[in-house]
Amino acid sequence: MTLAPDLPILVGDLVGPVIRDLTRHSGRDLNRWIQQVQRLRGCREPIRLTGEALTVDTATGEVLTRYSTRAEPHGQLLIRCGNRRASRCPSCAETYRRDTFHLIRSGLLGGSKGVPETVRTHPRVFVTLTAPSFGPVHRGPGKDGQAVICHPRRTGPACYERHTADDPRIGQPLDPATYDYIGHILWNAHAGDLWRRFTIYLRRHLAGAAGLTQATLNRLVKVSFAKVAEYQARGVVHFHAVIRLDGRTDNHGDGSPITPPDWATVQLLDGAIRTAAKAVRLTAPDLGQPTRHLVWGEQVDVRPIDPGDLEDTDGDRLAEQKVAAYVAKYATKAAESASTLDRRIRSHDLSRLVEQGVTEHAARLIRTAWTLGDPIKHPELLGLRLRAWAHMLGFRGHFSTRSRAYSTTMTALRQARADYRQAQLRETGFAFEPDTTLVLAHWRFAGQGFTPGEAALALQLTNDTAGGNSS
Repeated sequence: MTLAPDLPILVGDLVGPVIRDLTRHSGRDLNRWIQQVQRLRGCREPIRLTGEALTVDTATGEVLTRYSTRAEPHGQLLIRCGNRRASRCPSCAETYRRDTFHLIRSGLLGGSKGVPETVRTHPRVFVTLTAPSFGPVHRGPGKDGQAVICHPRRTGPACYERHTADDPRIGQPLDPATYDYIGHILWNAHAGDLWRRFTIYLRRHLAGAAGLTQATLNRLVKVSFAKVAEYQARGVVHFHAVIRLDGRTDNHGDGSPITPPDWATVQLLDGAIRTAAKAVRLTAPDLGQPTRHLVWGEQVDVRPIDPGDLEDTDGDRLAEQKVAAYVAKYATKAAESASTLDRRIRSHDLSRLVEQGVTEHAARLIRTAWTLGDPIKHPELLGLRLRAWAHMLGFRGHFSTRSRAYSTTMTALRQARADYRQAQLRETGFAFEPDTTLVLAHWRFAGQGFTPGEAALALQLTNDTAGGNSS
């Protein structure tokens, strides 16, 4: 094996384990492995592929290039994992965050990605829908950053402290013995359906507020949205959403959003959101828990979005850039704020959750989800797949979703990035024109991640290349 002469001195004690990991599978040049790692741009859990690719001239049938992973270290090609979770891969999560930012931003500003500039004049609001209470928990500072007395109650559990933002007790129950853990898990498990029903009810309440039938409203107005899920410290999800009213007409063939009727105002949308959220109700399975009806919490925050990139001035109206950045930030998070795990739970994990950094509250939620997911004891809950999603405290929905007409898609953004890179390669002579060539490829999944020695060196190489920032 040939060693790379330009390895950083700081990783001298790591070269040995890497060499052992590489030579155990192949005797290839370490320089090539380093090149692959640098191409990953900081990805921590790369996908390993085996296979080959041929580039063929479509006119003559001549094979222009041939690539096979047999010439690679381990006989495998490494590609980025694309994981959106920052806790798993900060580099790929940063790419996902930026894509989400542009997706949200294009639906607010328009003028690109197939969205007309007129959307800036449409009624638009930033909505937060929360979960109800399942028992009193320790509270942190308010929205203004000021610490408040936690729970100064005359009856029941009380707490008279003023918790700072970094207090680990925030979100933990005051009295775990009376906390409704079953209701909490069932609410998380049905949160996606609660959102779906909210969007249905919203259209009904808009029609009622406008004095129209729902059929008439649907012919004139379209509700477009993009939302993201966020975990509160107590371990329950809530949703942030950009909701926009667009006009609809049969004569507008390309499906682009148009200006809605004059009666479709921010005030109409605000009122309909609040009444629709109160109307949504699901009946929970009766497992002896206090929570028998799954509803949204009393806190429904609706804030208009101003056209333009001004800063938030009066605390009531928001600027477009600020909203897009806020939504994109939470698109890369999972349940970290609830102090749970970012991977699926196995039965042997249940006895050592606290040892893995899980709080006692989150551990009890995980165990509750695992118990409710028992196919023998609770066959009626099998569809919720609670054991598969115990690490997410029962929530199995998508963290970032959008309606079809809101803006562009993540697929389109990724394709645009791939096309840009291909164009760069063609300019430098490292790629052929797609109109005159055909790529025939066959790939197989061979695994994911680095070996321990590789992981240590890859992290060091990435930090050296990026100046200590792997994203």
